[in-house]
Amino acid sequence: LLEIVSEPDMRSAEEAIAYAKKIHSIVTCIGICDGNMAEGSFRVDCNVSVRHKGDDKLGNRTETKNINSFRFIEKAIKGEIIRQIEILEDGGHIPQETRLYDAEKDQTRTMRSKEEANDYRYFPCPDLLPIVIEDDYIDAIRSKLPELPDAKKQRFIDQYQLNKKDAGVISSNTAQADYFEIVAKGIKDAKLAANWLLGEVAKTLNQNDLQISESPVDADALAALLIRIKDNTISVNAAKQVFEAMWNRQGSADQIIADKGLKQETDSGAIEKIVRDVIASSDKQVQQYIAAEPDKRGKMLGFFMGQIMKASKGKANPGQVQGLLKPILDSMCD
Repeated sequence: LLEIVSEPDMRSAEEAIAYAKKIHSIVTCIGICDGNMAEGSFRVDCNVSVRHKGDDKLGNRTETKNINSFRFIEKAIKGEIIRQIEILEDGGHIPQETRLYDAEKDQTRTMRSKEEANDYRYFPCPDLLPIVIEDDYIDAIRSKLPELPDAKKQRFIDQYQLNKKDAGVISSNTAQADYFEIVAKGIKDAKLAANWLLGEVAKTLNQNDLQISESPVDADALAALLIRIKDNTISVNAAKQVFEAMWNRQGSADQIIADKGLKQETDSGAIEKIVRDVIASSDKQVQQYIAAEPDKRGKMLGFFMGQIMKASKGKANPGQVQGLLKPILDSMCD
């Protein structure tokens, strides 16, 4: 058991959660804890005291024990702050005590009264000698540490040009960070890798209550799928269908693309025919486009895009469609 005790210098539930999350990311990164809060691997005791504005002395504190989720930490702290303030404003007294958080009732309740420090009658044990930790020993351990989350976050910003928010989320979990790097290097597109990891992958993991290490779509498999977006084999929407099938273990990306007939139409001649057919059958919308102010026409392309994608059964390359559609429509406005 490792217990980490902070100084009483946090001023809000948000600060406390940020602190707990930082510790959580570090201990999981260095491999001394699996971080599973529901199973008790990582729990938090929250000490809360309030004081009147301007007072230097801290008020009596209560300790809410063994909170097992970051969401409950926030609820317990905020609830305890409100409870203590209401008691003090009514002229009451806050006893120093240990409390428990009841998630079903969303409130804390008394567990036992808490003694003052001198009531514990601490005394040194003669069989336990003092342990002196030398600076050299600390430096030796530090040199063996893996890359910690803060350093990894900064590297992701510098190396992959991720924004601070995305870099922070991805680097907070070692398995997730490793997954990201495999995908990013495999497709040579860090932004696309991050978007999918924080989007479709994260959403599906959450829906199934799984960790990234339990994903049925591993990093190499996701990279193989994203390559098919980059080389215009499939559209983004089709890729989401393929990802779902991969998640359900229906095969590799290429197998699923072939089985479902999701390969995009990239023949410019075939696409141009579909574009012109849609324009020819949409006289009303064409006349509205022609009559519109030039700066308003861009918003009107959505109708035509939708009809073209429908006519092509979603297989027309959107980039090629856009490249053909606007010039053809604009030529009709002259």
